[in-house]
Amino acid sequence: MARHPYRRLRSARFALPEVGISEHGNIRSLHLGSETVQSSMNVDYPAELVLSYSRAMMAWLLFAENVRHITQIGLGGGSFVRWIDAHLPEVAQTAVEINPQVISVARGLFELPFEGEKFEIIEADGAEYIKTLRGGTDVLLVDGFDGVQIIDALVAEPFFADCRTALSDNGIFVTNWWSGDKRYPLFLRRLAQVFDQRVLCVPAETHGNVAVLAFQNQVPQPLAALQKKAAKLGEQYGLDFKTMLHQAHVPPGSTWQWLR
Repeated sequence: MARHPYRRLRSARFALPEVGISEHGNIRSLHLGSETVQSSMNVDYPAELVLSYSRAMMAWLLFAENVRHITQIGLGGGSFVRWIDAHLPEVAQTAVEINPQVISVARGLFELPFEGEKFEIIEADGAEYIKTLRGGTDVLLVDGFDGVQIIDALVAEPFFADCRTALSDNGIFVTNWWSGDKRYPLFLRRLAQVFDQRVLCVPAETHGNVAVLAFQNQVPQPLAALQKKAAKLGEQYGLDFKTMLHQAHVPPGSTWQWLR
């Protein structure tokens, strides 16, 4: 994996939330400045995606081919890192996290994989780090939360433009938003503007979270082929890709035809 020359990209003025840990039975959770759960791990099965939004964010597997590198903005408790390491061991990962306390806690308490050629943690502001990539990653997983709401810089149009530049020719951008946020329609419009309307929403099972996917160059696919792939992926990974596909929809007002 190519190494970036710097590891710290954070303004001294940046106020970072304190990290908290809770445990209920076999579930260990990470919190950022509030009681809201940011990520959770089943200590008996660390690779399991415990939270419904994290499962919905894996909908990109329905569309991606030949993925070699994934960049994650926001490490949290490492849910995606563990799952990808367990199920897609050939894929290289870079996790970008601005909060050094999150990195320390994730390393110590959330069973991250060995850091080496296949997995790298970079302490940086994700909105700044992404500007350094040029077609260098196949999937971008963005999950930035400050303990109260989504981080403004990660829903800004310039950030989306930088993400599109960072993606490979057939790359996929994936983020987690809450549909109850009054700004949610605005976020969708911004993303659709940058990605030429190629945006798809996949609701999570609970709490109003939505995995939002944006595609670099996705072409319409036959529904039957996607249904067949959803069934195969479900058997392979134990996630409900059939429901993800059934509930997937374009944002209101979109003219993008993602099926044929």
